[in-house]
Amino acid sequence: MSKIKVGIIGCGGIANQKHFPALKENSNLNEIVAFCDIVEERATKAAKEFGVEKARVYTDYKELLKDKDVEVVHICTPNVSHSVIAIDAFEAKKHVYCEKPMSHKTEEAENMVEAWKASGMKFTVGYQNRFRAEVMNLHEACKNGDLGEIYYGKAHAVRRRGVPTWGVFMDKAQQGGGPLIDIGTHALDITLWCMNNYEVESVSGSVFYKLGGLKQATEGNLFGPWNPETFEVEDSAMGFVKMKNGATINLEASWALNVLESREASTTLCGTLAGAEIHSGMSHSKNELIYNRGRNNQLMEEKLSPVGGVAYFGGGGGAEGSMDCKQWLEAIANDTEPLVKPEEALAVTKILDAIYKSAEEKAEVKF
Repeated sequence: MSKIKVGIIGCGGIANQKHFPALKENSNLNEIVAFCDIVEERATKAAKEFGVEKARVYTDYKELLKDKDVEVVHICTPNVSHSVIAIDAFEAKKHVYCEKPMSHKTEEAENMVEAWKASGMKFTVGYQNRFRAEVMNLHEACKNGDLGEIYYGKAHAVRRRGVPTWGVFMDKAQQGGGPLIDIGTHALDITLWCMNNYEVESVSGSVFYKLGGLKQATEGNLFGPWNPETFEVEDSAMGFVKMKNGATINLEASWALNVLESREASTTLCGTLAGAEIHSGMSHSKNELIYNRGRNNQLMEEKLSPVGGVAYFGGGGGAEGSMDCKQWLEAIANDTEPLVKPEEALAVTKILDAIYKSAEEKAEVKF
């Protein structure tokens, strides 16, 4: 089988932390033949480190899309550019892996899905946290009915002080939002996927701009002090989601919150037979899954055995980053569906967008 030829659009942080290492770890399935970045030096550096011999370098993504050798593109650019690049890629008959979130706006995400359906190509979004061992275990338990009817969930994406001080994270014009769209998107994806419930009735939300502009609040930040004058996005956002079947989900997302326990890319699920919690984030040295239920007339907690399992963080590609990449490439090669389906990622974007809209209009958003 010939290797799948990949083109990378955006050679910044997420490309170097996740995509390049993961693609390299699956080099038996792919080769990166083209690199694009508005800063040519970044693309050139990446091409030398991760590309094939004579890999092409572009500063205009449209020129990369004209490259007939490129079969797949990975979009690793700021959120607001996802839609236009993806739509152009589908029109150029390329398979698309888009970094999370699908888009910052519902309408643009819907346009991406329409373009994908018309293209006949493959499409997925970067929710690699699904491949963490404890998330996969919980998903299987929910699928098997171990928790019974799941009627309440909580999506946790809270950092005590973990504001990203590099790149465009605090630039609202390029990102469309702050922690809600950045890390809240992962927690919500995990929660919806495990509940297998994407039918939303309504969304209410509150968005806070409290700590970003305070110089004294920068003390203790994991990534060093941020500039209060350039902190344009929210520092916290909370949402309440009602599903059509009566189930509800609370979503909490913050880069900086005065709270003792911080949980990120985590979920709490409550069912009629049992409950489950994933603990991950700044307050937890390792990821953990805990089931709780009544048994033999007593309350019990059950945990996974502490064997194996490598948390994804930073520049190593991560076990889940590599697995995500592998199944994506195999879906292309074998003409199967990728694990993260576009319609599921669209539902996440719709909910996040509705939280922002609800907060702005001070009203519940009906679906």
